[in-house]
Amino acid sequence: MKMWKAKQRTHANKGTPQFAVWRVRAVAYGLLIGFVTLAGRGVYLQVVQHDDLTKRGDARTTRDLVLPAHRGRLLDREGAVLASSVPASGVFAFPDQVELTTPQRDSLAKALNIRTKDLDRKLDTERDLVYLARGIAPEQGQIISALKIPGVAVQKEFKREYPAQEVMGQVLGITNVDDIGQEGLELAQNEWLSGKAGARRVTIDRRGGVVEEIRSVRAPQQGRDLQLALDSRVQHLAFRELKRGVDAHRAKGGAAVVLDAKSGEIIALVNYPTSNPSDRSAAATGGLRNRAVADLFEPGSTMKPFTISTAIETGVLKSDAFIPMPGSTYTLNGATIRDTHTIGANGVASVTEILQKSSNVGTARIAERLPNEVMWRQLQRAGFGRAPQTGVPGEAHGRLRAPQSWRPIEKATMSYGYGLSVNLVQLARAYTVFANQGALVDVTLLKNGGDARKTQVYSSGTIDAVLPMLEKATAKEGTAPLSQIPGYRVAGKTGTAKKLAGATYAEGRYVASFVGLAPVSNPRYVVAVMIDEPSGGIFYGGQVAAPVFSSVMGQTLRLMEAPYDAPLPSQPNSPNASDTLVAVVREHR
Repeated sequence: MKMWKAKQRTHANKGTPQFAVWRVRAVAYGLLIGFVTLAGRGVYLQVVQHDDLTKRGDARTTRDLVLPAHRGRLLDREGAVLASSVPASGVFAFPDQVELTTPQRDSLAKALNIRTKDLDRKLDTERDLVYLARGIAPEQGQIISALKIPGVAVQKEFKREYPAQEVMGQVLGITNVDDIGQEGLELAQNEWLSGKAGARRVTIDRRGGVVEEIRSVRAPQQGRDLQLALDSRVQHLAFRELKRGVDAHRAKGGAAVVLDAKSGEIIALVNYPTSNPSDRSAAATGGLRNRAVADLFEPGSTMKPFTISTAIETGVLKSDAFIPMPGSTYTLNGATIRDTHTIGANGVASVTEILQKSSNVGTARIAERLPNEVMWRQLQRAGFGRAPQTGVPGEAHGRLRAPQSWRPIEKATMSYGYGLSVNLVQLARAYTVFANQGALVDVTLLKNGGDARKTQVYSSGTIDAVLPMLEKATAKEGTAPLSQIPGYRVAGKTGTAKKLAGATYAEGRYVASFVGLAPVSNPRYVVAVMIDEPSGGIFYGGQVAAPVFSSVMGQTLRLMEAPYDAPLPSQPNSPNASDTLVAVVREHR
């Protein structure tokens, strides 16, 4: 028995080492496989998935932040700032990282001046980054930064500021929150004015705060300044006088243009009603519409000087000729042309009298002598039917139909300003021919140093004959004695035109206008005024628009120290009478 048990023990002792070896090997193989798997996984992540994992990591810890560029300034001809970009703050958030307590939510909404539910709606997005506010005051941005809300950050940026506000509203236009031009010169000159934003790559922490700057992606490029032809002093006085005229006659609106007759520079371009470009809501409501270049109207009698000039230029009429007058009415092709009163004696009237008294009948009789093609060609050369190319967006071309379709009555009505349309700048530009010995000047809103392209439309002899007629039109016996300016000789023409309502002319709705130049001895400026739908019983251009012209032109001439070429009522033959205007307009510099 003992021997049998000893054999059993001997057998058991022999099996133990064999089992241990197998177990060790199994563990070793398992560890080897594990190491190989881990090594393979490491190779896969570090080599195969390296780029993708790097991008995922960077998406969580790095951001490209915009470095705003400074937009160029708009300056008037004397260097006064009309538009500039001032420091502002923008508030943005990383929605996936925002951590807000209820008090923080309330404080942030209050600082942003919005409701908490609007804040929640902005943050409820799948976008990596969302702006909570743009163009707010830097002080407001500092308040938000002090809240130290995870995932919410404040950056420096710029917003546009317009010192002249509504006085320059329609001309300058506006920019959007990204400082990109949307209307007016801001839009037209956006490429010149705009800078190019830069960017920097930064590392952020879980709160959204910047830990360190990794590198500069691109440096910002600042925008360039632009000097305009506008004179802010003349702009202010023109706006003031236009507003007075519109309000005095309870008109729908109005516009005025002041042109340098020699250089073609627009030194004032005003509209009323207007809007403040600092209020971007004006763009949505049409408050930035520049009616001086965008709105068309029939010019009425302001066209008569061009009809008469064309007739003299082409030799079908002499300046001292007399025109047979059938009375205050004239029937042509079954249509009746009327004058407000009878002119001439013994059934005839001089060309000067026709223009001075603004006779529709006399002008139509002159137009009868002109071939359609000749009349059309001269009007087109004077700029009618073509946009004046001011550079302002929305500029209208006007309407001048092809001459082949003209009927005799249509040519007659066009001769005194019906059946064609113009914008106010276009009309003002056309009158530069009377200030430049028949040469039409290209107009511009940019300061050009007096270098302007000119196109000869009429001969100097024709202008020498017509200009005295225009001066007599502003005399006591003419239609515009209210256009006179003490100390200066003035030449110009009134316009009164009924407005179209559909296919017919509306009773009681008129456009009153006046275009003139001064001083006549050496014409320096052209001023055009348009008053839309004056009410109260007074609607003639000589009564409504001419007084505005007188105020604007007179103040401009004195401000620019233009030499007097007529006696002053108070001090005859005195070239140095004082004027309080200079002190008034200096307030606006």
